[in-house]
Amino acid sequence: MSPRRRTSSSVAGVGVAAALLLSACTPAEDPDAASPTPSSAPSASPRPTPTATPTPTPVPVTPRTVASGLDAPWSMAVVGDVVFVSERDTARILEVSLDGTTRVAATVEGVVHSDEGGLLGLATDGDALYVYSTARSGNRVEKYPLTGTPGSYGLGEPAAVIDGMPAGTHHNGGRIAFGPDGMLYIANGDTSDEPASQDPGSLAGKILRIAPDGGIPSDNPDPQSAVYSLGHRNVQGFAWAEDGTMFASEFGRNYRDELNIIEPGGNYGWPSVEGAGGEADGYIDPVQTWPTDAASPSGIAIVNDTILIANLRGRVLRAVPVADPSTSTELSADYGRLRDVTVGPDGTVFVLTNNTDGRGSPREGDDRIVSLAVPRS
Repeated sequence: MSPRRRTSSSVAGVGVAAALLLSACTPAEDPDAASPTPSSAPSASPRPTPTATPTPTPVPVTPRTVASGLDAPWSMAVVGDVVFVSERDTARILEVSLDGTTRVAATVEGVVHSDEGGLLGLATDGDALYVYSTARSGNRVEKYPLTGTPGSYGLGEPAAVIDGMPAGTHHNGGRIAFGPDGMLYIANGDTSDEPASQDPGSLAGKILRIAPDGGIPSDNPDPQSAVYSLGHRNVQGFAWAEDGTMFASEFGRNYRDELNIIEPGGNYGWPSVEGAGGEADGYIDPVQTWPTDAASPSGIAIVNDTILIANLRGRVLRAVPVADPSTSTELSADYGRLRDVTVGPDGTVFVLTNNTDGRGSPREGDDRIVSLAVPRS
């Protein structure tokens, strides 16, 4: 199986760079990686709003710090005029207002922190937060109804969406998002059990697709399984283009990091293949790769037909045109390690730094959310 061919118009890379280029980045440090069944669903629930990136409005180029003093932040989810942020090690979910006011909305119970485990991905349907975390029983996703109002949000009692997923000290994936089909997509890493990535009976090393209430969609590649694609090492970001094409960022071990187009039922080769070169064996090759010391790609967002990728070890925000995903531009950002990127409530690009997780070099004010101008298509 091979990736779909792109036909949409090209993005002007010069315009993107002009909108987002800040200053030279600092040298890279250590890489980010060291070397069950889903709940059944009663009946169909209302389709949530997909995790889609809105079309932003033009804004000034000058960046600004929206919030600072965050502790190993991992993910962002926007609800109305606020952004929720997960902190991996403290298990706190923060509510951040556009004026920078930051408060603890909730602390998730039962979270077990390890080098790369803890409180990870967030997604929202507008009425609830979906939360990915590591527990003693394995990785899990829970649904928390939102209570209160902006500025005083809280979380109600959780409901399990999927639990008992394999977990490990490293490579827990952690990204969750609603696709344009209203289904919830979940990245679970290989948890350092490399052969599990090729085992269709294991949820490790997979991208999963489930209904918002935890049921398995009947149009999954296997209607009895949550597995959507396999052969992954450690996916930490995905987003959808306007035509529905799904892109995912993935950590390599010590050779090549990847950007992939995800096909239902596709096999992406890990651990047999790292980077490109697996098509002869029936694997799907990435559309772009980078040396691991220049990337460690985590969260991604698609804005104006440009894929924005937050890089940890590479310490850059990378821009990839949807029309030609084999090319990219490094948008230097002198903020250190970058974990996530999204469109904020004000229409600017929000970038989440990650310098306080034990692998970065924190500066005064770290970690932070930084607001940048949007790329122009």
